[in-house]
Amino acid sequence: MKTLTFYAEDKLKLGVKTGQGILDVDKALSKIPAADAVPTSVEELLQGGASALASLEGYVRLVLDRNDATLFHAEESLKLGPCVTKPEKIICVGLNYRKHAEESNMPIPETPILFNKFNNTLAAHEEDVLLPHNSTQVDYEAELVIVIGKKAKQVSKADALEYVYGYCNADDLSARDLQFRTHQWLLGKSCDGFSPLGPYLVSADEIGDPNDLGIRCYVNGELRQDSNTSDMIFHCDEIVSYISDHMTLEPGDIILTGTPAGVVLGYPEAE
Repeated sequence: MKTLTFYAEDKLKLGVKTGQGILDVDKALSKIPAADAVPTSVEELLQGGASALASLEGYVRLVLDRNDATLFHAEESLKLGPCVTKPEKIICVGLNYRKHAEESNMPIPETPILFNKFNNTLAAHEEDVLLPHNSTQVDYEAELVIVIGKKAKQVSKADALEYVYGYCNADDLSARDLQFRTHQWLLGKSCDGFSPLGPYLVSADEIGDPNDLGIRCYVNGELRQDSNTSDMIFHCDEIVSYISDHMTLEPGDIILTGTPAGVVLGYPEAE
C-alpha cells in the first residue's frame, strides 16, 4: 500500500494512492461506514501495526467497489505533507555506501556511524526549503528511509525486518560548511526543512528486498546519483538490529540509511 499525507483546511489528512486517484480516507468514512476501526492518520496506521494496515487495505477495497469519484483527489492538485509526520526518533547512518565513502576520502566504517536529526527538518515532496543564511555549501543526499512499524528492542538481524512497516524516500540535505565545522555533524544536518520525506510511504510487502532497489537523484534535470541499495555497507536488517541493541525503536521512528556516490562533496572542484 502507498500512503501519503496532504493538507486540507490547514490540517494533514491521510491519503491512499489508488488507480482512481488519492483516496481521502476521512471523506470516505463520512460517506461509507467501515465495519472495523480504520486509521485516519499515518500515526494511527503506524501505531496500529499489521491489523491497522489490514483494516485500511480492506476499507480501500470496499470504497473502490463503490466507484464514487467524489472520494478521490487528483494527486497533482494536492499540497502534500511529509509521508511520516511525527517520528519520535530520526536516526541517520553516515557513509553507508561504499562508493560514497570512497568519493568522500573517508575510510570504510567498521560499524554504523549514527547521527540524528529532529522534527524541524521534516519537509514534504516539492516543498520549497529555505537554505540557511549562514551556509554556502548545501548538498543533496538521496536516501532510502526505513519506517519502524512495531517496538524493537535487541532484535536479531534475522528478525529485524519484521519490525519494519515500510519505506520511503528522503533527501538528507546537508550544509557541509556547518557539518564539518566540528567533529559532530549535527549542525549541518538539522537546519529547518533538511529532511524532505516522500511523497509516498510504501508498506514493506510491496518492496521485497530493500537492499535491491535503484536509488537516483536529479538536480535541475541532471542525473547526479545513480546507484543501488545493494552498495550499502550495512544493510537494512543489520541497521535495525544494531540500533535496537542500543535504544528501543518505536512505531513511526525513521532511519535514513545513507546516500550513494554523486554528491557535490565528492566532486573534484569541491575539494
